[in-house]
Amino acid sequence: MNSSKKRFLEVLDKHHGIIKSLCKVYYTQVDDQRDAEQDIILQLWKSFDTFRGDAQVSTWIYKVGLNTLLSKNKKEQKRPKQESITPTHESISTSFHDDDLALLKQLIQSLKKVDKALVILYLEGYSTKEIAEMMQLTQSNVTTRMSRIKKEWKSKVKTYSYELR
Repeated sequence: MNSSKKRFLEVLDKHHGIIKSLCKVYYTQVDDQRDAEQDIILQLWKSFDTFRGDAQVSTWIYKVGLNTLLSKNKKEQKRPKQESITPTHESISTSFHDDDLALLKQLIQSLKKVDKALVILYLEGYSTKEIAEMMQLTQSNVTTRMSRIKKEWKSKVKTYSYELR
């Protein structure tokens, strides 16, 4: 095995959790998640030799992964919708024991594709500047979007809390 392939496999092994997490946020079906993982891995492999190391490897993986998922979603929206013959494995409400975590997942799932990416990166601890660079947006755009998301979520959480009473 050549050294480039070996380095790629080491990077992939170390950071595969990032890819799985991204795919779970964008797809509920396990088969769709696996397909998306393969698409991301393919794009990572294609761009591996051009990765200069200017950013952290995890940042590069997030950027490639998010761009791949966003492109994949655009293509899927153009195709006629088809129903799956396999049932969804788990619903959001039964897949987590922790109500707060389940609510967070529901809130993330309700977001538009780009906003999902912003929230994921924010929750991973990336700065507004880093998110802007990865998503190819301005910092003010990221800040504005995050502010709107937080405001929307506060409203939804208040409604949810009220409904529980």
